[in-house]
Amino acid sequence: MSLATQLEAVQTAFETKAPPLIKDPILKANQEFQKAFKPSEAIQVGDKFPHFSLSNAVGKVVTLADLTASGPLLITFYRGEWCPFCNLALASMQKHLEEFQAKGVTLVAISPELPNQSLSTTEKHQLKFQVLSDVQNKLAKEIGILFAQPDYMRPAFKNLGHDFAARNGDDSLEVPLPASFLVGKNGVVIKSFVNPDWTKRLEPSVALKWVNEL
Repeated sequence: MSLATQLEAVQTAFETKAPPLIKDPILKANQEFQKAFKPSEAIQVGDKFPHFSLSNAVGKVVTLADLTASGPLLITFYRGEWCPFCNLALASMQKHLEEFQAKGVTLVAISPELPNQSLSTTEKHQLKFQVLSDVQNKLAKEIGILFAQPDYMRPAFKNLGHDFAARNGDDSLEVPLPASFLVGKNGVVIKSFVNPDWTKRLEPSVALKWVNEL
């Protein structure tokens, strides 16, 4: 089953079963952001990916230079472990990890969640690639993929039991778009997937095609 099919099933179940006080603001925010987002403001193919130093799940600082030292880097941004779409996408990438590694490509995931949350994500989903913490979304802002979720979503998140202050270290509700980038050893963006609709993710088969074209 493709990742897209799994994501569509989750979205259909949400739209069918979620109560209006949760469903309506979430769907509204998604639609509004899709209309407002400007793709030209995000980092583009051919741009240099900015240097970063981020903590991994066990608190070790990892840099862009570290990750590209041995070859190309595939970066996938996700909103957090609370997001079922993100969890499906991470699990889907994990299934193809050996194929990426066989091509000399390093896979890494980045979210705004604190390292202890990243560790929980890594263990819960048995991820064998590094998960990094972009606390306060500094990197996401720099590359133009930030979604400042509107305050009218707070009651919905509260009803769902999502405590952003505990997970992210702040309660701003800011999250990255579900974006993915293939970055060369020289730090230049080779391929990108940036979608303002958080129900969409890069299909692993497409990522593998990117890698096979290197």
